[in-house]
Amino acid sequence: MLKNIVWQTSLPESDDLKFFSRGKVRDIYEAKDYLLIATTDRLSAFDVVLPDPIPYKGAVLTALSAFWFDLIKDITATHFITADFGQIVSKIPAVSKYQKELEGRTMMARKVKIFPVECIIRGYLAGSGWKEYTKTQSVCGIKLPPGLKESERLREPIFTPSTKATSGHDENISFEKMVEIVGKNDAEELKQRTFRIYERAHQYALSKGIIICDTKLEWGKTDRNEIILADELLTPDSSRFWPVDCYVPGKGQPSFDKQFVRDYLETCGWNKKPPAPKLPAEIKRKTSEKYQEAYKRLTGQSIE
Repeated sequence: MLKNIVWQTSLPESDDLKFFSRGKVRDIYEAKDYLLIATTDRLSAFDVVLPDPIPYKGAVLTALSAFWFDLIKDITATHFITADFGQIVSKIPAVSKYQKELEGRTMMARKVKIFPVECIIRGYLAGSGWKEYTKTQSVCGIKLPPGLKESERLREPIFTPSTKATSGHDENISFEKMVEIVGKNDAEELKQRTFRIYERAHQYALSKGIIICDTKLEWGKTDRNEIILADELLTPDSSRFWPVDCYVPGKGQPSFDKQFVRDYLETCGWNKKPPAPKLPAEIKRKTSEKYQEAYKRLTGQSIE
C-alpha cells in the first residue's frame, strides 16, 4: 500500500468534503469541523516543485510528524488529531472509498489560522546561515563569535524567523520585524515554544544517533484564540538531520534529508526557476532511502 506513489490527490467534493488548498507537498481538504491533510510524494527544492515524486516520502512525513506531535504534546497543543485511517473514516466517512490513495499519508487536523511567519531555529551553523556568516559574521542580524567553522554547534540555538511567502521565496527577517507582523506577545510565545520543542527533539534525536541541525515550525491560532503548532514537525523536509557517527565540523555533513537533492541540483546547471529538471533514478532512490532511514532511526520502526 505504501509503495503506491501519489503525485496529487483529487478527491470528489461532497457535502462532507471540500477542496481547501494545494501546497508544494500537501493537498488539504475541509471536512466540516476538521481538515484532512494528504501528504503527497511531491518534493520541492528552492521553492520549486520537482517533476519526480519520491517513493515513501508522503508516508514518512506523515508518520514522523505524528511521532513528534506525540513526543512534544506536553509543551504545546497541536493541530494533530490522528493519522490512523480507521479513526479518520469514523469521523469523515466520505473518505473510506479512497483508502488506497490516502492511507498512510493522511492526517486529520484541527482548523487553524496560520501565522504569516515561519519559526526557524538553528543549533548548528549550516546552509544559508553559514553562507551569511562567512560574509557578515552574523545570521539574520544575530552577531556570532568569530572563527566558527561550517557545521559547528552554536553555543546556544538561535531563532531566525522568515516570512511565509505564498509564492516565490521566503525572506529572512529579524525578530523585531516578526513582532511588527504578529505582535509582541505572540512573537515571544512562538519563540519560547519553538526553543522548547527544539531542545526536546535535539536531545531525543542524539540518543538515536541523529543530530537535528535546524528546523522550521509553523504555528497558528484556533477560532478560540489558542496558539497551536500546525503543519508538519521535524521531518526531512523541514529539518536537517545528520548522522552523529559521521559528524565532523569544518565541512558540509552527510544527511538524511532533502539537502541531498539540493546538493545535486546545485551541480546540474539549473537556474532554480521553473521548470525544474528531472531527477536521475539514482538520486530518487537514495533520497527515498534517506527519508526512510531518518524515520527508522528516530522511531525504531520501518515505514513499511
